[in-house]
Amino acid sequence: MSLLQIQDLSVEFRLGTGTVHAVRGVDLHVDAGEILAVVGESGSGKSATALSVLRLNPEPPCAYPSGSVLLDGRDVLTMDERALRTIRGADVAMVFQDPMTSLDPLQRIGNQVAEVLRHHRGASRAEARAAVVPALREAGIPDPERRADQYPHELSGGLRQRAMIAMALVGRPRLLIADEPTTALDVTVQAQILDLLVELSERHGTAVVLITHDLGVVAEVADRVVVMREGRVVESGGVLDVFDAPAQEYTRELLRATPRLETR
Repeated sequence: MSLLQIQDLSVEFRLGTGTVHAVRGVDLHVDAGEILAVVGESGSGKSATALSVLRLNPEPPCAYPSGSVLLDGRDVLTMDERALRTIRGADVAMVFQDPMTSLDPLQRIGNQVAEVLRHHRGASRAEARAAVVPALREAGIPDPERRADQYPHELSGGLRQRAMIAMALVGRPRLLIADEPTTALDVTVQAQILDLLVELSERHGTAVVLITHDLGVVAEVADRVVVMREGRVVESGGVLDVFDAPAQEYTRELLRATPRLETR
């Protein structure tokens, strides 16, 4: 069985003005050590699907009228809040697009990384603190001893994203969900962050679900790709298979929409 198996998932947002059908009957899976990319234009349901894995869509207004999200055979959609707390950050971790909305501006970086170990792994204060610098160093943060004592606003965008990756992976989760983790970064830093995700996935056998609209990113790092449109999966398969011979016109449109240096 796959580490993560999503079956016939539907996600609705029931608002006062009506119901928004964000995800409609989605099926996808990811295996241990695999990098799965989920692509599609804005509003296609990528993030709503990803947030469902940890039940992070606000309930209400969010509801799940059908489907299951199986993590090692356990359905996340039927878990109570206490059970969800045991998997969030421990079995499954998430890296968001903008680290400034996820990092606590009043806490030093080192304290935020240590908190993951104390909360999810039961580490003592001293044990957690001792693990901070190695975690920041593994995430490619230079001078980690100094950075651990700094606040988020004192770090560049790339370093903040590396700190988020350190927080996500220090607890050794089996699944990492990265929701457009490089969108706000310049091209050089984007490449560094993607290389880091691939390296850490290979080193620890962590499965990765990468949410993105950047097909170049997908071609560089992913093993398989799922293409979404209007809340549905329209195509899936190996990256080379889908990109070299897309079966759906929508996938071909996405590929044609990618800017090329040789095209006016």
